[in-house]
Amino acid sequence: MKKVFNIDSLQHMEVFAATIAESVFPGFVIGLAGDLGAGKTTFTQFFGKALGVRDSINSPTFTIMKHYEGRYFLTHIDAYRLEGSYSDESLEAYIFGDGISVVEWWPYIKYSMPDAFLSIKIVFIEGTKRRVEVEGSGKYEYVIRALSH
Repeated sequence: MKKVFNIDSLQHMEVFAATIAESVFPGFVIGLAGDLGAGKTTFTQFFGKALGVRDSINSPTFTIMKHYEGRYFLTHIDAYRLEGSYSDESLEAYIFGDGISVVEWWPYIKYSMPDAFLSIKIVFIEGTKRRVEVEGSGKYEYVIRALSH
């Protein structure tokens, strides 16, 4: 199932991320795609806040991965520097774990991703406006339905 949403402000992005956070379950995986500056880390900050993360969430571009405590253990992965990697077992331990994983630039490590996950592509329009394409199958379809209400 695929659905496109228009986000017109940071507040709208925060509500969007919070709605997804209400639907998570152990092992929930989000794959984020989009150009540099599209809003992947901003989405993750709002998502983490909705999960009760109190620490400041910032891009793990140089460290590849950061962990946060909230209602769930949140792993934030930035795969930008891993482009072309076939798979990464150290990341897979978290991606396939019982926590929640958000993977920026997920296509760069597509072989390390599970068969089913929530894919979110953020496309910059202008200012704070974004087009967000959300795709999921199986147990992730209900999240898209929740976003549609």
